[in-house]
Amino acid sequence: MATTYATLAELADKVGQPLGTSDWVPVDQARIDAFAAATGDHQWIHVDPVRAKAGPFGTTIAHGFLTLSLLPMLFDSGFAIADVTMGVNYGLNRVRFVTPVPAGRRVRAHFKLLAFEPLKDAPRFGAQMTVEATIELEGAPKPACVAETVSRRYV
Repeated sequence: MATTYATLAELADKVGQPLGTSDWVPVDQARIDAFAAATGDHQWIHVDPVRAKAGPFGTTIAHGFLTLSLLPMLFDSGFAIADVTMGVNYGLNRVRFVTPVPAGRRVRAHFKLLAFEPLKDAPRFGAQMTVEATIELEGAPKPACVAETVSRRYV
């Protein structure tokens, strides 16, 4: 269940602090195959379980960009801001794919607020937030992915 903040403005005082942790999300072969179909990335390490069994990971693995693309779902279950009516992705500062995600495993994300900047040119109150998302691979000593996301949220 997401941690809920009443207002966007209250996050200004949360820089450097954790914002929440998402629910676990399964990364099964069907999800990997659907991502391959959507992106055209059909590399055998992702979509050929027989060949991948003899490969370096002993099974298929999720695309790094699939892991990254789970962030909107992970954000939704990680934390919410009650008065925000709209949010848009603004970009990424840094992304690292630390540990491969084998098919059939689960991931979740831990979110930490790195920066909060009110938007002066917005038609209503808004803020640009830089959030560190550490995507944990269940049972692994290192994260699957660490990304600095930049979004703009509006009330």
